[in-house]
Amino acid sequence: MISTIGVVTSGGDSPGMNAAARAVVRTAISEGVRIFGVYGGYTGLLDGDIKELSTRSVSDLIQRGGTFLGTGRSKRFHTEEGRKAAMEKLKEHGIEGLVVIGGDGSLTGAAHLSRHGMPIVGLPATIENDVWGTDYTIGADTAANTVLEAINKLRDTASAHRRIILIEVMGKKSGWLAMMAGVAGGAEYVLVPEVKYDLDEICTEIMDAYEAGKKYSIIVVAQGAGSAVEMGKFIGETTKIDTRVSVLGYIQRGGAPTVEDRMKASLLGERAALALMSGASDIVFGFDMGKVVSINLHDAVTNRKTLDPEIVRLARVLA
Repeated sequence: MISTIGVVTSGGDSPGMNAAARAVVRTAISEGVRIFGVYGGYTGLLDGDIKELSTRSVSDLIQRGGTFLGTGRSKRFHTEEGRKAAMEKLKEHGIEGLVVIGGDGSLTGAAHLSRHGMPIVGLPATIENDVWGTDYTIGADTAANTVLEAINKLRDTASAHRRIILIEVMGKKSGWLAMMAGVAGGAEYVLVPEVKYDLDEICTEIMDAYEAGKKYSIIVVAQGAGSAVEMGKFIGETTKIDTRVSVLGYIQRGGAPTVEDRMKASLLGERAALALMSGASDIVFGFDMGKVVSINLHDAVTNRKTLDPEIVRLARVLA
């Protein structure tokens, strides 16, 4: 059995990373295995910013957003020379396996380490919920609730002024966050990169609705579908209706994790530590129909997750 493992958080932070890392640390220690934390993502790995962790290291963390280990992105790690250097840093600390907590890019980096001989278990953590093979990614539920809260508040002011309000949310390639929060928030339109839309048609429909007495319209835009600022300008000029834009930005990444994110991250963290210590490698743990499942690491990073067509259909029906 492996006697020493490591844990790293990488890429964009997401609420629940701390809960996952905490579970990895405490599970390892409960099994008599030493565990090291890599601080600062792959950049910290290359810099050798690696420290042994204890149960005290992860106390008072489960309720906190962000990641106590820190995170980041490294251009050097994208090179073969950088990956070899990273492997040497892990070996210097006697680390025999690594839990990588992050999104698609982070897991891709983990797959490269695996090819160099490092046993890897990945945990999907991204607010965009775009990792293939799993219904759930750590932090997505908290972020969706953050966006939903913003929609609720912006609806109040939109109604008071009879405005059109566009809300831009994160999602360069995936519209999951926009779609889920938009449907739950009762948005009239949800624009995502996976689905074609016609702004001229939308403007016509909005003008007709206002003529019939509608007081406001909410449009949620995933950033990958286009610039909400430019869309807002076009819609305002075309409809002659007071139009405002709110770009939510990095507020979507922060905040205390929801119950779902704390519990699922904890379950995944425990499973990852146990699997790695038992000799498993090249897998990602996620959820399918509410159950923890293992996904081949290389499949997870080479396939593209698609938006659930039923949610897209529901958004159109309920608009």
